[in-house]
Parts: sequence; structure tokens; C-alpha cells
Amino acid sequence: MATFVDHVTLHLRAGNGGNGCVSVKREKFKPLAGPDGGNGGNGGDIVLVADPQVTTLLGYHRSPHRSSSNGGPGMGDHRAGYASDLMELSVPLGTVVKDAEGNELADMTEPGFRIVVAPGGQGGLGNAALASTKRKAPGFALLGTYGWEGDIQLELKTVADVALVGYPSAGKSSLIAAISAARPKIADYPFTTLHPNLGVVDAGEVRYTVADVPGLIEGASEGKGLGLEFLRHVERCTALLHILDCATLDPDRDPLSDLDVILGELAAYPVPEGQKPLLDRPQLVALNKIDVPEARELADFVKGDLEARGYRVFEISTVSHEGLRALNYALAEVVEAGRVEAAATQAAKPRIVIRPKAVDDSGFVVKVEGGSFGNIYRIIGTKPERWVQQTDFTNDEAVGFLADRLAKLGIENELFKAGAIAGSTVIIGPGNGVVFDWEPTLTSTAELITAPRGTDTRLDDSKRRTSNERREEYFGRMDAKAAARAELIREREAGMWSTGEEEFNGDVTGDGSIPVKGKQEGESE
Repeated sequence: MATFVDHVTLHLRAGNGGNGCVSVKREKFKPLAGPDGGNGGNGGDIVLVADPQVTTLLGYHRSPHRSSSNGGPGMGDHRAGYASDLMELSVPLGTVVKDAEGNELADMTEPGFRIVVAPGGQGGLGNAALASTKRKAPGFALLGTYGWEGDIQLELKTVADVALVGYPSAGKSSLIAAISAARPKIADYPFTTLHPNLGVVDAGEVRYTVADVPGLIEGASEGKGLGLEFLRHVERCTALLHILDCATLDPDRDPLSDLDVILGELAAYPVPEGQKPLLDRPQLVALNKIDVPEARELADFVKGDLEARGYRVFEISTVSHEGLRALNYALAEVVEAGRVEAAATQAAKPRIVIRPKAVDDSGFVVKVEGGSFGNIYRIIGTKPERWVQQTDFTNDEAVGFLADRLAKLGIENELFKAGAIAGSTVIIGPGNGVVFDWEPTLTSTAELITAPRGTDTRLDDSKRRTSNERREEYFGRMDAKAAARAELIREREAGMWSTGEEEFNGDVTGDGSIPVKGKQEGESE
């Protein structure tokens, strides 16, 4: 079973904000005393915290799904919903936080460093907070927004002053056990060490940490063996200590060839921008296992060649502890010099400048996308997207409030500039978003004038009638009405129809019968 994990993917879901409340205060003799709906509570954030007491990401490997609680809804009588507590996730020092695409978000190298990786949703306003002089009793409230949901990557890079590198079974774990209180697993087979081990070493007044990096072999920088998985743990170190096995039984190996292979792999491994290449850092060489007579002879033989290359060479034995004191103080000297250099570099860093938001930054953009039935106008921006989430589209008053907010933000002007017309398809937000058929809110027809500057197409063809035209139109209507009345009189006199007044006036024929309407004289019954 794994006991050390240095790379995980977390699936996070922050809490949603609570909805605002729609409520009207009712008292005796005051059935409508005004709105009193409270605001919804904010959802819980998810925060990463660098903790020196944590050394592995194993806990997140076993349970990568984490979510915080939602905020509470608002209530009447101006009672706000409860705000959810944030969730803190402790990670080891040296953890690099990346988004789902692999872009670096933070490098957590300082104890107590905090970063909000999943912000919670914002609580919605109640109708009491939405009341104004123009809207005295809002019949709607804002909904809570959704919390952030997505994946982040955590990659652990060990923070150590000295990294022990070398072939498998060269004695790195034995060395760290001999000079510190660390107790790594030690065995007589290759790749005993499956994860980096940290040890704290005291050398006089200097205290430094040593990392036992799993064994490297040829091709490690290309992914062969375990090297590629653990070479990143060398990135943080100040100095490198090459552990060379002088008692190897492999006839194809010797200390010089082992060193050349390790140097080739370290040179091929790319370090992040801004860091020193691995081979540009201080390097020392330790010829191990000199407690074996043949190994001591080989160490004496190659020591001169290594010193000719510019290395400080120490002959050591992790069994008899011979030469460890001199090596310990030499490493402390290198570490102390590196810390002084790092402090000077830290002081020379440029000051961080925070610039305010530009005055002409509208906070949104309008993108024109092609569609099967014409252009689609997509609005991308923090405010419009949040406002859409807060709107209850089953409430007409809430939809009207959204329209007013979007108009004040200047979205309609930008849509018109982008070529949108009444009825165009508008989408707010990425992906599917919320789709609208744009109906512009116009205060005058000036928004739709596209004539060149200094001209107005409304003045080119005047449709205003003169007094003579209106008089002629009036007399024409009067003549038409007189002609219609005369035609009706002629039809009635001809007997084609009657008004029926004779029936109600008691007019009857001589024999007492009622004359038949619409019948002319001489026609049969």
C-alpha cells in the first residue's frame, strides 16, 4: 500500500450562496408595513494552507472529492441566512498548485501560506435590501450564486537544502540515517527507497535539511525507472551531494561512469523558469563504503580525477561513520552560503505594483459568433454572469430588474455597436449560458440612426400633411358618407329592405295582417 504520494488531482465544489427572502412585515393595524426579507448567507470557501507538519498528499489521494457547505437562505423580519464556514485543506511545504490545464496558480513554500482555490457562492439580497425610493415594496429577491466547481492539481516538490543523488543502493538512505534522526527503509536490493525521505542535520550552529531522493538510472529524465517521478524533488535544493558506490559488484560500473550518467540525467531535466539549472548549483561528491578494503582502494584511485574536475571529494562510510563529520560541516558551509545568496536575491526582487481598474473598463465583452440562423452575440463578464444567476426568471419583476441592471451597465449600446438588431439571439455566459431574444429598450429613435454624422434620415422625407391636404381629406370623407346615406335611402324606397319601425308602430294592412318585409307588391307568398 502506498505511503507517500506527491501528485494528486482534487475535485472541489464550493458551497452555494443562500437565496434572499421575499417577505412583507405585517403588524396589527399595519397589514403592509414594508419589506423585511433578509439576505442569504455566503457559501463556504475551500482554502489550501501550507503546513510544515504535513509531509505527503496521501490523504487527498485516497479521498480526492472535497466540498464545502452551502449558505443559508434569508428569512423574514430582516434575518439573514447563516454563512457557511470555510474548509481548510493542509498541504506540505513545497506544494505547487495548478489548474486543470496545468497552469501554475501558487507555489506554497512558506509556512502558513494560504490560497483560496474554490470561492463559495455569494448570497442573494432579500427584498428589504432591494427597496428604494422608486421601488418601495419589491416583490422579488435575488438568488444565491453557485460556488466554484472544478479540478485542481497538487504537485509536491520537497523543500530541502541538500539533495542526495546517486544510483540505486549507493547508500543514500544509509547516509541520511547516519547523519540525522530519519529512519528510512534500508535493504540490500535496488529501489528500496520509493519516496523521498527528509532528515534534519545539525552542524555546529547551522541546521539544514537533507532529502534522500530515490535512485536514478540512465534515462531517468525521459521517464525510465523512478527518476522522472522524483527528479522534481531536487528542484528546491541548494546543493547536490553525489553518493558514489565504490563497492559495487556490477562489472560495467565504476564511480566515474556512475557520476557521468547522473550528471547527464540532471542536465537533461528542465527546471522551472527563474531557477538555476541543477548543474549550476554547488555539488559535492561522497565516495561511500570505504569500510570495504577494495572500495577504499578504488576511492583513493578516483579521488584525484574527481578533484581535477573541480569537486570537493569526501571518502565516507555509513557503517563505521568514517568521514561523516567532515562531510557534515562541508555541507553546512555550502548551505549557509546559499542562504546568504538567497537573502540578497530576495531583497533585490522588484516591488509588486497593484494597479486599479481602468475607468473605461466596462467589465464585459460582446463576442459575435456565427450560427445557422444568423449571428449569435455572446456576453462574457463577471457582473452579467452573476446577475443572471441571481435572477428568478419565473418572476416578471425580477426579470425587469435584470433588464434595468444590464441597460445601466451599457450592454445594449455594445450590442448595437456589434451589429445586433431587435430579435437577435443574445447569450450571457460561456457554454450554453442563458439565451435571450434581444428587445432593445430605446428612450428615443436616436439609438437606431446610422446615417453619417451631421445628417438625419428622419428629415429627408417629411410625411407631415399641409392644411389643404387635411381639408381635402376631410371633405372627401364627408362626401363619401353623404353618398353612402343616399344609396341606403334609394334601396329602402325601392323596397329592398325596411327598418322594421312599421311593426313596432302598429302599422297593419287593411285585412289586419302584418305586411311581409322585403316582399314587393304583386309577389306571391
